[in-house]
Amino acid sequence: SEADWHRVLDHTLKHHGQLDVLVNNAGISSSAVDADATEAWDLLIDTNAKSAYLGTQLAGAIMKNAGRGSIVNISSIYGCVGSPTGHPAYHASKAAVRNLTKAMAVRLAPHGVRVNSVHPGFMAQMVSAKSKRLNRDTLAPMGRTGKPIEVSYGVLFLASDEASYVTGTELVIDGGFLCSH
Repeated sequence: SEADWHRVLDHTLKHHGQLDVLVNNAGISSSAVDADATEAWDLLIDTNAKSAYLGTQLAGAIMKNAGRGSIVNISSIYGCVGSPTGHPAYHASKAAVRNLTKAMAVRLAPHGVRVNSVHPGFMAQMVSAKSKRLNRDTLAPMGRTGKPIEVSYGVLFLASDEASYVTGTELVIDGGFLCSH
């Protein structure tokens, strides 16, 4: 909720004095909801898209006042393409994060704040949990699933000063899945 975001950001400023980086990584997958319920739409949109909006908007205002900062929003490959599986709201929510990132990058860039997104593909833990639903066709051309540390390094780069001229960018970390589908 917006009140929760205010509490977290107030706590951060009180104890650390500034906010340099925000990584918006809250989210749930389609498998967490009943695919036929209208409530699933609201839950996926609120958790995946609205939370990213609130975090980006509120942290962005703090960073704007400071004249610097980096926001990294975690989306998904399914924010870029559709799929016959999963709830449509999952795809819509991750696409919303993708385009929110671009809109906020344009809005905040003149104030020294960078906003980028990361779009992970299939991770090893996901395949284990969903092994019955995944088949060879869903694997990336690299022939394996990703490792969370590989996504972490992408986030680390975008959050760092080494990416000081990078904003509004999508970093797809999927072993080539998107370019092959």
